[in-house]
Amino acid sequence: MMIPPSRSFLILLTLSVQMLTHMEASSSSKVEYLPGFQGPLPFELETGYVGLGETNDDDDMQVFYYFIKSENNPKKDPLMLWLSGGPGCSSISGLIIEMGPIKFEMKDNDESLPSLILRPESWTKLCNIIFVDLPFGTGFSYSKNNSAQRSDWKIVHHAHQFLRKWLIDHPEFISNEFYMGGDSYSGIPVPAIVQEIINGNEKGLQPLINLQRYLLGNPVTTFKEYNYRVSYAHGMGFISDELYASLKRNCKGDYVDVDSRNVFCLRDIESFKECISGINSEYILDPSCRDGMNMWGRSLTQEFKESLSSQSHLKVPQLNCKVFFLLTIYIHFTLNFYP
Repeated sequence: MMIPPSRSFLILLTLSVQMLTHMEASSSSKVEYLPGFQGPLPFELETGYVGLGETNDDDDMQVFYYFIKSENNPKKDPLMLWLSGGPGCSSISGLIIEMGPIKFEMKDNDESLPSLILRPESWTKLCNIIFVDLPFGTGFSYSKNNSAQRSDWKIVHHAHQFLRKWLIDHPEFISNEFYMGGDSYSGIPVPAIVQEIINGNEKGLQPLINLQRYLLGNPVTTFKEYNYRVSYAHGMGFISDELYASLKRNCKGDYVDVDSRNVFCLRDIESFKECISGINSEYILDPSCRDGMNMWGRSLTQEFKESLSSQSHLKVPQLNCKVFFLLTIYIHFTLNFYP
C-alpha cells in the first residue's frame, strides 16, 4: 500500500528526531555536503550537542547548535551566539532565512524541492556564528526530564551555561571578541544573558568570555508593541480609513488589553483580524502559511502523537512556504549524522 506523501514525510521526520536523541552530550559532526547544494560546502559547518543541567555535572538537557566558522579569519574574527525568536523558533531560521551563508532558491511555479545557494551578504564572511536551539524543545534540543520547565530565566541561564561549555570544547575561540545576538522574542532574554555573562566574568567563572556588545533585530521588549500593528496595517493599506478611525475611537489606542465589556472595540478588532487574515504577519511579502506554521511550530512530541492517530488532519505545508523548506533541511542535517 502506498503511504500518502504527508504521512511518509512525517514518518521520516519522526525517525530523524529519534536518531538524533541517541547522540551523546557534547558531540559534534562536520557537515561537508547538503542535499540541494551543488558540490561540497565552501565554508566550515559543524553541528552538535552540548549537555546542560542544573549542575555542571548534569546533562539532562541536550542543546543542539549549528556553528559556522568565519570565511575570513576564524582565529581573529568575532564570535557571535545567535538566538531566534518565538520563543521556540529553531535557530536554523536565522541560518537559512536571515544571515547564514546559504539560503533557499525561490522559483515561481516550481513544484520541485528547493535548491540551496550561497548568500553573498552572509554575516559569516566576517564572523564566526553559533546558531543555538533554545529553549529546550526547540529544533533538535530536548530534555531527558519530562518534568523540566521552560521560562525566560531558564533561557538566560541555559544560554550562559551553553556558551561557557561550548568554549571549553572549542578553546581556540576563547580569546575572540564575543557578541550576543537575537531577533524577535529574543529581545527579552538577550539583554539578560549579557548581564549573566558579565556577572559570571566578575565571579571569575571559566572560561572568561571576551564580551563586547549585543545586537537585536526587530526585537520584542513588551507585548504592548503589538498595538502598533494597527497603524502599520493602515499605513500599508490593509485596512480602510474608516476602520482605522473607528479602532482609534473605540479602543483608545489599546488593542492588546481590551475590556471585555467594550463591545465596539471588540467588534472593530474582529474586523481588523478579518482584513489581515490572508497576510503573513511576520513578513508581509511572503505567502500566508498560517495553518502550516501553527501546526508545525508546536511541540514535536505532541505533534507526532496527534498526527499519527487516525483522527489527525496534519498536512505537509505548501512548497512555497518557508516552514516546508525548514522541515526538509532538518532532515538534511540529520542524515549528515547518520549518512
